[in-house]
Amino acid sequence: MSQVSIPNVKIAVIDGDLLVRDFVSTVLMYCVNRDVLSFDNGMAAWRYLEGADSPDIIISEVNVSGLNGFELLARDSGADAFLAKPVSVTDLFRVVEAFVV
Repeated sequence: MSQVSIPNVKIAVIDGDLLVRDFVSTVLMYCVNRDVLSFDNGMAAWRYLEGADSPDIIISEVNVSGLNGFELLARDSGADAFLAKPVSVTDLFRVVEAFVV
């Protein structure tokens, strides 16, 4: 995974579990000091992603309802990183910080 600098990074979190989604969003908000978008299903995220102001980093549960994480990947044809659950905060920070230097 190469390091890329994304100024004013926009991050979206997609997870059907409210507790997980809120936790990951809050952790990331403090990691990058930016608001983090959150979605409870893949279809809501897809509708937002079709807009002009799409996020730079998308963190999605694979088994989310609507469009699953793999179907959402088709939008940009791939992923730069993959983390298996349970995810540690350290691993999450490490992946995000690789793109937000």
